[in-house]
Amino acid sequence: MELHLAGKTVIVTGSGSNIGRAIAHTFAGEGARVVIADISAKDGLRVADEIKTSGARALFVQVDVTRPDQIEAMVSRVIEELGRIDVLVNNAGWDHLGLFIDKPREEWVREVDINFWSVINCTRAVLGHMIEQKSGAIVNVSSDAGRMGEYQEAVYSGCKGGVIAMTKAIAREVGCHGIRLNAVCPGATVGAPEDYGDSSMWRTSDMSRLLTAEAQEKMKKAYPLRRVGTPQDIARSVVFLSSDAASWVTGQTLSVSGGYTMM
Repeated sequence: MELHLAGKTVIVTGSGSNIGRAIAHTFAGEGARVVIADISAKDGLRVADEIKTSGARALFVQVDVTRPDQIEAMVSRVIEELGRIDVLVNNAGWDHLGLFIDKPREEWVREVDINFWSVINCTRAVLGHMIEQKSGAIVNVSSDAGRMGEYQEAVYSGCKGGVIAMTKAIAREVGCHGIRLNAVCPGATVGAPEDYGDSSMWRTSDMSRLLTAEAQEKMKKAYPLRRVGTPQDIARSVVFLSSDAASWVTGQTLSVSGGYTMM
């Protein structure tokens, strides 16, 4: 199958580790020019160097996706240096497990800022350019938590549900400009230790407790396919929805979660 991604410019937020890293590498493997957008210079430069070593083109831009001014500066830089933006993948996310009634407001705010406001900020920043060029694809990494609600993830679930609804709404608004938006919903996705950067939620929150062999064996039982996901599982679906092979697909929500939800 020809994806026609060679030479296209792709921005992937949160691509310094885990799912974002796999997405960036998969785009690079298809010949795309990949913008590594991450808050961590250490993690982002590492991934950019990995991609350059493979012979593909990569540009690292350090950015806090909760800051509209930084996002706008990133978009301007990408257009100036690479000429255009063909694909945006809103992948950056953060979570911390806990009962809604027990969590401090500061955690709610951080979850909303990173999981929902970042999608609003980045989408708005690229849409004007995509409308002008009359083409573009945006893939939002949501979560099955946003489709069903997840225990100890109330605000996170709400944010991810909002991402799904907003994906559909904006897809209706900008389809006439040749722009497509879709959402991908991972289930539990666990990479290798080297996949996790310093700023990853798997290192900076209590999500790390899910990385133990015992926790993963327990999680597997909740999935019909009896395994947890890998970053590459998610990356392949994101890249497909970004490509010309999915040119007749917009406003859709795809669960890539081993059958955890069947909707």
